[in-house]
Amino acid sequence: MRIILASQSPRRQSILKDAGIEFETIPSMFDESSILPTTKEDFVMKLSYHKAKEVYLKNQDALVIGADTIVYLKDEAKEYYLGKPKDKDHAKEMLSSLSGRTHQVLTGVTVLTKNHQEIFYTQSSVTFKNLSELEIDAYIESKEPFDKAGAYAIQGEGHQLVSKYDGDFFTIMGLPIKELIKAINKIKTS
Repeated sequence: MRIILASQSPRRQSILKDAGIEFETIPSMFDESSILPTTKEDFVMKLSYHKAKEVYLKNQDALVIGADTIVYLKDEAKEYYLGKPKDKDHAKEMLSSLSGRTHQVLTGVTVLTKNHQEIFYTQSSVTFKNLSELEIDAYIESKEPFDKAGAYAIQGEGHQLVSKYDGDFFTIMGLPIKELIKAINKIKTS
């Protein structure tokens, strides 16, 4: 069966390749801003579902994988969903808000075929070091924060911002591969 990854994320593509899964890439054009947050879990699963469905509707002979990652931060007054930064100032604002704090990273995954669908999410916690303005500015200058939820990549230079994490590393990267393989195998054997 043809497998399609409905994402242009180089990280997700790399994770699938490293797992030995043969696939093609067709980026989803779904407008993420059309989904309003409810619970963080429901929000990230809905995003992954709509991304997968948008590609599946044009490729109904395939198994389509959709994924979305959000960074979630809560304090006494408010909760924040940190997506991808719009520009340098937005990246700086995000990284400053994460500095010295623990946040959650959730990745929602949807696997769609003609007769089956598997939708799930995984969650990990990440704690940032206390970051100086100089450290934040230097990281932004690396260009790595752009196109990444929460404005950092734990597998890249962004690992220097992190003091610890709990949970699945691949969830933080954007594709929990063990759970994805289980979902694909479940569909193939049903």
